[in-house]
Amino acid sequence: MNPLTLSASAVAAGLAGLFAYGTVHPRAQLFGHTVCHTPSRNLLALTFDDGPNPAITPKLLDLLAKHNAKATFFLVGKFVNECPSLTKEIAARGHLLGNHTQTHPNLFFCGPRDTREELQRCTEAIHKAAWEEPRWFRPPFGIRNPWLGEIAQNLGLTTVMWSLLPGDWRGKPPEWLTARMKPVSEHAQQNLPKKKSATSSAAPAGDIVCLHDGNHAAQNGDRTATLAALAYWLPRWRDLGLQFVTMNEITGKAVEA
Repeated sequence: MNPLTLSASAVAAGLAGLFAYGTVHPRAQLFGHTVCHTPSRNLLALTFDDGPNPAITPKLLDLLAKHNAKATFFLVGKFVNECPSLTKEIAARGHLLGNHTQTHPNLFFCGPRDTREELQRCTEAIHKAAWEEPRWFRPPFGIRNPWLGEIAQNLGLTTVMWSLLPGDWRGKPPEWLTARMKPVSEHAQQNLPKKKSATSSAAPAGDIVCLHDGNHAAQNGDRTATLAALAYWLPRWRDLGLQFVTMNEITGKAVEA
């Protein structure tokens, strides 16, 4: 085979790999600035996708209130339109509202016009329901496209991914999910006070955990396993010295990508 052909094939494969990395990897910055950690290991950002969900979100709000934990809710615009009062309640109880698109499409298949419309319509739905405009955005399925970064920036949105994705949408038992959330406490324990060396660098980054209080396909999705796992972990995380923060509360700090 012609060496030039081999070289062209290698370049094409490399570009395809780079494109795939930029599309799905949580730490990729190829398609715009993305946040996937908090700036300090003692700061834990709990985030919930695919709501508001009348079957689960009110129970989740009560659970978070019991442990004095604030979170960021990435809402689907069509569900916001169906549940404006619940959307308003999330904000009224001290949590942050984020943009998760209007209909939860796979943005890989959306052109610039459709991508902008998905983000814009969701922002408008949240503003109409709760009189606030989201500053943070999470792409459905964590999938981005080449024009997302510029569109999000023009709409005043910063893209948020995650450092931990336990997989609570899979319908597994609470025990399975509880075990999948253990890395948060492991990271916190690694940050217990130690003697600093003269060459020590900045504090290691903390976790952004991606969970779900809804089901993007339909309302009233069953996320009871998520509630059960959080009921186990919230007091334990608090005992480890973790502070529950919204995405707004890490603004202005050196967020590690």
